[in-house]
Amino acid sequence: MASRSPRRRAAHRSRGGSPRRRVPLRLLLPVLVLVALAAMLMLRGYVHSEILADHRIQKPAPTTQVPKEILEGGPVIDARAGQTQSLSVPDRRLVLTFDDGPDPTWTPKVLDVLKKHDAHAVFFVTGTMASRYPDLVQRMVDEGHEIGLHTFNHPDLALQSPKRIDWELSQNQLAITGAAGIRTSLFRPPYSSYAEAMDNETWPVAQYIGGRGYLTVVNNTDSEDWKRPGVDEIIRRATPEGGKGAIVLMHDSGGDRSQTVEALDRFLPGLKDKGYEFDNLTEALDAPSAHSPVTGAELWKGKAWIFLVQASENITGVLVVGLAIIGTLVIARFVLMLLLSGVHARRVRRRNFRWGPPVTEPVTVLVPAYNEAKCIENTVNSLMASEHPIEVLVIDDGSTDGTARIVEAMGLPNVRVIRQLNAGKPAALNRGLANARYDIVVMMDGDTVFEPSTVRELVQPFGDPRVGAVAGNAKVGNKDSLIGAWQHIEYVMGFNLDRRMYDILGCMPTIPGAVGAFRRSALEPIGGMSDDTLAEDTDVTMALHRAGWRVVYAENARAWTEAPESVQQLWSQRYRWSYGTMQAIWKHRRAVIDKGPSGRFGRIGLPFVSLFMIVAPLLAPLIDVFLLYGIVFGPTQKTITAWLGVLAIQAVCAAFAFRLDRERMTHLISLPLQQILYRQLMYVVLLQSWITALTGGRLRWQKLRRTGVVEAPVAGTVPGQRAPHSDDRRPVA
Repeated sequence: MASRSPRRRAAHRSRGGSPRRRVPLRLLLPVLVLVALAAMLMLRGYVHSEILADHRIQKPAPTTQVPKEILEGGPVIDARAGQTQSLSVPDRRLVLTFDDGPDPTWTPKVLDVLKKHDAHAVFFVTGTMASRYPDLVQRMVDEGHEIGLHTFNHPDLALQSPKRIDWELSQNQLAITGAAGIRTSLFRPPYSSYAEAMDNETWPVAQYIGGRGYLTVVNNTDSEDWKRPGVDEIIRRATPEGGKGAIVLMHDSGGDRSQTVEALDRFLPGLKDKGYEFDNLTEALDAPSAHSPVTGAELWKGKAWIFLVQASENITGVLVVGLAIIGTLVIARFVLMLLLSGVHARRVRRRNFRWGPPVTEPVTVLVPAYNEAKCIENTVNSLMASEHPIEVLVIDDGSTDGTARIVEAMGLPNVRVIRQLNAGKPAALNRGLANARYDIVVMMDGDTVFEPSTVRELVQPFGDPRVGAVAGNAKVGNKDSLIGAWQHIEYVMGFNLDRRMYDILGCMPTIPGAVGAFRRSALEPIGGMSDDTLAEDTDVTMALHRAGWRVVYAENARAWTEAPESVQQLWSQRYRWSYGTMQAIWKHRRAVIDKGPSGRFGRIGLPFVSLFMIVAPLLAPLIDVFLLYGIVFGPTQKTITAWLGVLAIQAVCAAFAFRLDRERMTHLISLPLQQILYRQLMYVVLLQSWITALTGGRLRWQKLRRTGVVEAPVAGTVPGQRAPHSDDRRPVA
């Protein structure tokens, strides 16, 4: 946020000219970030697929297609090259096999026990677990164990198509290649048992896999350790009878394997004393190693896969921390808003409450206008109905649509038009300040209309000599559209409820440009309205805090403004607001180390505003992201319940805010949709603002197109109803 020359700043904030060509790229960057984060989350969910229970209920199937030598043969089935061969392990040789790993808790313990007793084993790993814990796969290979495929995410292959089987094998192999740089020729189908259990559904799978060059390895000794029957029972079931060789089924993942580890530590030395050897499968069969090294593009493809999975794990870990932070912030903010806004309402609504002596002297109303031909007549007419004596200065900032001529043609008393070349809103306001007759100055936008009581309510807090500025109650006048209704909720809940809270805390961040009032004696020492940022209203409010002035909220000073009616216009407005707020925070950052009022604001107000206006909105979409993640990958019910809980808290706050503002609750019907869609838009806008700030980009002032649908209200009417002709109004003193 480097400073610029006055000429460059003026050009930078000029509200005319053609759009910058770099904007589309900046619009694309937040979308790319969102897509990347979504891809990482999807990848993380994909490799965290649940391992199903290690058994299945299957109806008996015929065995007519299974060769007799397979049904009566050993646990190793070789169907490669069209052959049908069954192999058994020699006597006194045991091949320990472990399924479903590697597991970060139990696999290291199993490996430690095997190393302790100088034993080898075969680990049939799933692709999901191998992708997540590649170091354990590498350790298995380094310590002389063999690796086998157990599919990528453990489906029942008898129910899958050949295409899905190929995919499971290739993805499983990819994970092993990336983890240890090898390929393996061993495979064990999920939910397999003995060779004699082969039937007409599972045998075709074994044949198909054999045709892909794999040995299918089942077992002939099942420890049933997944049932956790006790250490002694696991040892008994894992011990073959009569000194025969066997392939023993055990597990190093899928649940609590403490009994497996303890049984293994007793089982290995016990059977070694009886003359058993514990070998790899190929060692036991006196065959070539099942491992073959991988080089070239396939190796780098596997490493890239592991890198992406690890990145998704780390990014998701950060996002989970972010979710915890935003959850805490959201709840804390809601609690603070409910408590402090209630305190504010009770305080200012007491019958005997007074800011000080009534303020009755005239005030100056400044209306900066740039191409407001569609709105300016309604704006000025609304001021003519004011219950407080005013003078009106319309500062035409180089309009090209005849805005100034419209006001002059109205011929209204106490309304002056000041023309200047286009120089931006801050310059227009400063020009108005220089020409104002009175010390109290009200500022409003050229597309805003006031109620008759607005000015009177807005200036009463100046009865307290400590008050330097007053924020009014800005409301959306065109709230009949969906986007308008969403902004209406935001204004009532997100802005006005916040202002009550910030008033009590003494760190009001922004006097809204649509309705605010200032003491000239407070503005002049700080240099008036600054053009250093795109949020001059936030900038000047922070400067007033640092100068020791109170900034308060007048809830009854209502102003009706025309909110953007298209996504593009809304985006432009909020992009400027967000970026301007960041600029203002950065500009006043030294307040953190200042003394006196500036230091109090810097150590209380700046962190509070940064937390709730910059950090929290940036992280808020994580709630919805994890909602989608939980729906897709589970646990669905808990995820939806948690999200609905957050929505319920927001609904309570919104209802409370609507009650305080005496608004109809019917507009809250769109609250759930607003939380799902509108929040994402605001997130992308804020993210784009961050990117602009971090890359040193500059943002020009973006003029919004107005339609003039918000008309002047008078007593007994609401915005949208046409006001009486100006001749019917009483003169303004």
